Amino acid sequence: MDTVSASVNILGRTYRLRVAAEDEAALRKAAAAIEGQAKQYGQQYAYNDHQDLLAMVALTQITQLTKIQDSLRFKDTDLAQRLQSIDTVLEGILHPTRNSL
Repeated sequence: MDTVSASVNILGRTYRLRVAAEDEAALRKAAAAIEGQAKQYGQQYAYNDHQDLLAMVALTQITQLTKIQDSLRFKDTDLAQRLQSIDTVLEGILHPTRNSL
């Protein structure tokens, strides 16, 4: 995995990171999203403290991530149950004598 040095600017502060080359575009997109959301919160709530703004962005993003993870976990469980049901039905159709023993 090739790594590259990348610099991103968030709220006037530069952060230098080493990331996988294929992750650089995602890193820049994330930095832009953080900056945009922080500025939006700054205007909406009249905050000037960058630490407060970044904390608000972090809370919002982690809340959304947690919701997505919970939803995916539920969907994975639901999918596994449905596949098990389908497998049971198919086993009954393909091997009817096994079920009658």
